[in-house]
Amino acid sequence: MKKWSLLVVLALTVSFLAACGGKEAGSESKKEVTIGATSGPYSDMVTKAIKPGLEKKGYTVEVKEFSDYIQPNNALAQGDLDANLFQHKVYMETFAKQHNLELSEVIVVPTAPMGIYSQKFNSIEDIKEGSAIAIPNDPTNAARAFQILEDAKLITLKPDTDPLTISEKDIDQNVKNLQFKPIEAAQLPRSVDSVDLSAVPGNYALAANMNLLDAIQLENMPDQYRNRVVVNTKDVDSQLAKDIKEVVEAAEFEEVIDEEFKGFGKPEWMK
Repeated sequence: MKKWSLLVVLALTVSFLAACGGKEAGSESKKEVTIGATSGPYSDMVTKAIKPGLEKKGYTVEVKEFSDYIQPNNALAQGDLDANLFQHKVYMETFAKQHNLELSEVIVVPTAPMGIYSQKFNSIEDIKEGSAIAIPNDPTNAARAFQILEDAKLITLKPDTDPLTISEKDIDQNVKNLQFKPIEAAQLPRSVDSVDLSAVPGNYALAANMNLLDAIQLENMPDQYRNRVVVNTKDVDSQLAKDIKEVVEAAEFEEVIDEEFKGFGKPEWMK
């Protein structure tokens, strides 16, 4: 009887240890993952350029679409997502600070640039004195618009201007006396028909079915304004994060970008 009892105890102990070991192994090699992205080009990028590579590595990938810029980070922090793709570095760091979250980037991806669009002028050289240009009314996107105008030699900026906070007061010379018309970024695609020029962020241009390559000047986008795959900081060294990075760095990813995402600006690491 004692021998039988001892065998039962040993069997239960082995089973318990095996179960614990199995649970630990499963948590280290999670293969069912959910990646969030805003509807449109970035959910398409996950679906067409990232998901296939992860599936080859044995993952089952669900892509969850969002229509705003708040929920993807909240869902990530709550554990409903394993990663997301929709935001640039400035937004990520600001959001994390404001909401007391720990977010980290995995890798920067090609991003739709802001562009100067016009129905009246075919080139930067054609722009006439005193032309009106619609620009975003939020500080972050406005700074990007002024940077494009400087790159196009339409304005010059005062020395030591911070490129992340450029505003109209930082303009040193307004070469063609452009008239700036700040409006909500989402309304900028519509303004192309009503003003001389319009500085339209790439995501809004694509949402309005605009062709990025129709811009008379595209943004030379700094990497801090390019979107990135983001995870909770505790997961930044996870196997999933490493696998996502490997997929994005693969030649197959760039081939999809070149074919399906024309006009997207590539990050420094891809150049």
